[in-house]
Amino acid sequence: MKPNAISADVLFEAFRHRLQWQWVAGLGASERRFDEVAVRAARSGADLVGYLNYIHPYRVQILGEREIAYIANASEEDSTRRIQRIVTLEPPVLVLADGQVPPPGLLRMCEEAQIPMFAAQGSSAFVIDVLRAYLSKHFADRVSMHGVFMDILGLGVLITGESGLGKSELGLELISRGNGLVADDSVDLYRINQATIEGRCPDLLQNLLEVRGIGLLDIRAIFGETAVRRKMRLKLIVHLVRKETLEREYERMPHEPLTQDVIGIPVRKVVIQVVAGRNIAVLVEAAVRNTILQLRGIDTYQEFVDRQRRAMEYGS
Repeated sequence: MKPNAISADVLFEAFRHRLQWQWVAGLGASERRFDEVAVRAARSGADLVGYLNYIHPYRVQILGEREIAYIANASEEDSTRRIQRIVTLEPPVLVLADGQVPPPGLLRMCEEAQIPMFAAQGSSAFVIDVLRAYLSKHFADRVSMHGVFMDILGLGVLITGESGLGKSELGLELISRGNGLVADDSVDLYRINQATIEGRCPDLLQNLLEVRGIGLLDIRAIFGETAVRRKMRLKLIVHLVRKETLEREYERMPHEPLTQDVIGIPVRKVVIQVVAGRNIAVLVEAAVRNTILQLRGIDTYQEFVDRQRRAMEYGS
């Protein structure tokens, strides 16, 4: 199952008792899920459920008394057309509320199109409120962040920083050094378990990197298939700052490793000062190599402290 995916059977079991609903059609589609693109586009999980609406596809469509009347109280031709239009919405689930009995044509459509349909006795408003609260909470485990997300030496690294410091140009140089691009400008981050965040590129920005003065570059077309990645797990944030920011907000040599909270998970962080003449790409790769050592249990700073303590003990 994909990160944050909810299948029909998971949704059914989650509210089997509270909504007291029954699975009345589409039993063979228990693994049907929310459309991934729709989940990304939604402002919140609440947008993924609502009354039957032919304008909003890919969401849980609720059919109460008024919606069933709209379908049933029509000529046979119009009723069939209205039911068939529901298929084009590609809902993950249909839910009958207000104790409604599904018209035979709706049951037949759900079986043919393999769309799960649940029937609940509660009011439409109550069902919608319950599902919106649940989906809002579930899909809260994702966030979009501004920056350049890359595979650097096998590590998922998000490059962030103040505007105008050349994050995309740095990304381009790192790509030319054999590293891979996941996303430029915006990256979608998903918490896939209690300790892991996965980053992906929004579909609109796939393979693209914008460089000031040049414009949009198709990294895959220019550098080849190996220069792009579909997704990576976020392990390090590299934050670029100006000299005055570094001096004002950060220690030159912090005693404890820096971290940044991302969706409730602490992610390692390093801060690099950007000034003319510094090779930032080399510094980023050095920071990544050092992080890899730390992940393997090798702490250079702690080893230095221990070495210093031993030297002082020996000297005394």
